[in-house]
Amino acid sequence: MMPTRQGSIRLFRLFGINLFLHWSWFLVGVIEIQDRRHAYGGLLWNVLEYLALFVLVTLHEFGHALACRQVGGQANQIVLWPLGGVAYVAPPQRAGAMLWSIAAGPLVNVVLAPPLWMLYFHGTAAGWAQSMPDFFPFLQTVCYINTGLLAFNLLPVYPLDGGQILRSLLWFVFGRARSLLIATCLGFVGVLGLIALAIWIRSLWFGLVTAFLLVNCWRGWMQARALDRLDRAPRREGYTCPVCQVAPRRGLLWLCGKCRQSFDTFETHALCPYCQARFTETPCFECGNLRPFSEWSVPDSIPPRI
Repeated sequence: MMPTRQGSIRLFRLFGINLFLHWSWFLVGVIEIQDRRHAYGGLLWNVLEYLALFVLVTLHEFGHALACRQVGGQANQIVLWPLGGVAYVAPPQRAGAMLWSIAAGPLVNVVLAPPLWMLYFHGTAAGWAQSMPDFFPFLQTVCYINTGLLAFNLLPVYPLDGGQILRSLLWFVFGRARSLLIATCLGFVGVLGLIALAIWIRSLWFGLVTAFLLVNCWRGWMQARALDRLDRAPRREGYTCPVCQVAPRRGLLWLCGKCRQSFDTFETHALCPYCQARFTETPCFECGNLRPFSEWSVPDSIPPRI
């Protein structure tokens, strides 16, 4: 249950990152604008309010994507849908790189908060509530949206940013597999609390968001189990990643994109033994980079891992 490009509209490309907007944004926008049509003197302010939400979520996701690129990761796509935005980031498989890639999103909201609230308090003192009866509540709502996005995303519930930040911090101590396992287990506890809250406040919308978190927390837990099996697999001699200089694992860990069968690409020299499909590039499960198979070899000297 992850946002995909299916049913999405490509809006623009910035810094090499494609931004897609799911069609349901327009449907939810109509509903939200109608529900708050009495908040302003004109419908235009309701539209601007929804556009402000779009801008804040977009800036948040670009924070993730640009930070990921800064640490050498890949980030080429952002999809926005009513349950939230998702920046498809693939940072290097290091705790520090993951931490910065995740923390940069909420940091955007942290940076925006002081000027927004300072402008709001200035407007309060200057009497904007009377002199600008539409702009002032609009400004107040934007402040609330930015602060609400920040607070909700920092909840230590996986896969929210707070849960992923917690996982990144645990990574320094427990490693990538166990840290994800701990974060998802704590995430299940948090999701149960959010489900209870959704029932208590009788919010269908909040319930849908909670269901989204539950599904992706489960996906994270399954990924943690897969990473644990991967980390336990022995390493193969004779090959090293051309980027991180780490030897790959042994086992049926690579999936053929043609016949969907698992195989050991280094055992068959990048040839699927089932459908004979040949793969010119091989992914590294340690650093996340995709490099030509011909570049995987034993270097003259292998630097120690940190």
